[in-house]
Amino acid sequence: MNILLVYPKYPDTFWSFKHSLKFISKRAAFPPLGLLTVAAMLPEGWQKKLLDLNVEPLLDEQLAWADLVFISAMIVQKESALQVIKRCKALGKKIVAGGPVFTTQHEQFQDVDYFVLNEAEITLPLFLDDLAGGRPKHIYTSEARPCLTRTPVPLWSLIDIKNYATMAIQYSRGCPFNCEFCDIIIMNGRVPRLKSIEQMQNEFQALYDAGWRRSVFIVDDNFIGNTPKVKELLPALIKWQKEHRFPFTLLTEVSANLANDEELMQMMCAANFFKVFMGLETPNHASLVECGKNQNIAKKMSEVVDTIHRHGMQVMGGFIVGFDHDPDNIFELQVRFIQQIGVVTAMVGILTALPQTRLWHRLKAEGRLLSDATGENTDGLLNFKPKMEKEKLIAGYQRLLTTLYSHKHYYQRIHTFLRNYTPTARTRLTKEDLVAFIRAAWRLGILSGARFRYWQLIVKSIFVKRKALPIAVELAIHGFHFEKVLKRVCRP
Repeated sequence: MNILLVYPKYPDTFWSFKHSLKFISKRAAFPPLGLLTVAAMLPEGWQKKLLDLNVEPLLDEQLAWADLVFISAMIVQKESALQVIKRCKALGKKIVAGGPVFTTQHEQFQDVDYFVLNEAEITLPLFLDDLAGGRPKHIYTSEARPCLTRTPVPLWSLIDIKNYATMAIQYSRGCPFNCEFCDIIIMNGRVPRLKSIEQMQNEFQALYDAGWRRSVFIVDDNFIGNTPKVKELLPALIKWQKEHRFPFTLLTEVSANLANDEELMQMMCAANFFKVFMGLETPNHASLVECGKNQNIAKKMSEVVDTIHRHGMQVMGGFIVGFDHDPDNIFELQVRFIQQIGVVTAMVGILTALPQTRLWHRLKAEGRLLSDATGENTDGLLNFKPKMEKEKLIAGYQRLLTTLYSHKHYYQRIHTFLRNYTPTARTRLTKEDLVAFIRAAWRLGILSGARFRYWQLIVKSIFVKRKALPIAVELAIHGFHFEKVLKRVCRP
């Protein structure tokens, strides 16, 4: 059979880094890891092609070639997925769909022929068996949580890795915490399930053999969800990195309790982790209690961030406004909080009720749900009735973003971050980095209204903390992207 795997397009969002990618001549931030993994689960004798709409357009000739079209998408990719499905149906192609948006909202995609939902290690073999027998069902679903030792290495040969800024690997699924707004435990459960050390070594080696020599995103919901097992894994990754002369810089998602474990931070640093994303959410204690973010209450977040920065890992933070317990001045509190802790990459969104989460069920029971979530948590759209007056919340949110991503505040945060940051990651500067620096010098150092602040940052980095110069340039470039996204979010 001829199988075409299609990954829908992302809109221009905070995390798309669309405007940053131009500086390094990349077409997309991350590869479609889920589809690449699914492709490796399909029969070896099948012909497979993968089309990432974030990299190139989908042509009718490609659809005509396919016997089956596999689509996987997140909620934020819903509109693009619908367009792909419409084109497939117009050409009479059978569609197999899976991934987060279909798992939580499959009833909204009436033209899909086969839904392979939840985790593919369980549901995909069931579909393939029925397909081989000529009796495929419309929906395949399972509440079982598969062991990840059955998960194959992604089929990297289906993409051109040069199109991407960062590669992706998964180590675990699930998170032990139970935040009210989070859909991670809906999708993957509260007990982290892990790949073996050997699997992770094989996945690192597969990327290395494919020619990759840049950053790798370990996409886990919470990489340190099972800390004892992570401490068993990290020595093997450190050994592999040393043997291969540290080809990868690593980033991942963690919870705030990382800052309580000195041994774990040192091991992550030794493995060449240089960034971590953390849900910091809010400085308002009552709102943290409301959403069940207990791991953020035990210790001051300023100390958490400072500790991690001093261990060579840049904290990227998620922040939320719109909680029922938010005071009227939450927007000013958030600005003060984010500026103080020096989280430069600050993703601030209005609270969103994602399907089937505890928050979704509570708001539904209270009659406060208004619409489906867009999946884009920085678009400023509400899908529920907030306790704060709606107009006040939206105006405050836009004011918050405008302040945070003004040239003054953004560059102040970079300086705060660099003051506390101790660079430890072993990085390899490439021609792409040099080109990015030249493009930044022109676009940010000459054409931008922030040119004085840009050159002040560059000069200070060179004389005060030279090893941090690459990340200073990168953050300045990301600021250009955030500025572009801000104009869309804060439109009149």
